[in-house]
Amino acid sequence: MNGKRIAIGARPPANPQAEAWVRQGDGADLGKGELYTARLTLDVTSVLRARIKVAAFTQGITVAEMLRALLERAFPENTP
Repeated sequence: MNGKRIAIGARPPANPQAEAWVRQGDGADLGKGELYTARLTLDVTSVLRARIKVAAFTQGITVAEMLRALLERAFPENTP
């Protein structure tokens, strides 16, 4: 490397129509609640994490699937 820095230009202005199209997706294979997702980070003990993983494995599902179902039951869509 020769030590030269290459300037990165400014981000182009957002196109609202393009942004909406990207966020919309085609929706063909998406079920309820899958169109928009957000990551949730939760600190748990390693012992609890192990129990969660074993429970998901014994049910034949992923930890994410199991926790989503648990959260859906605890916080139904029509809850105020």
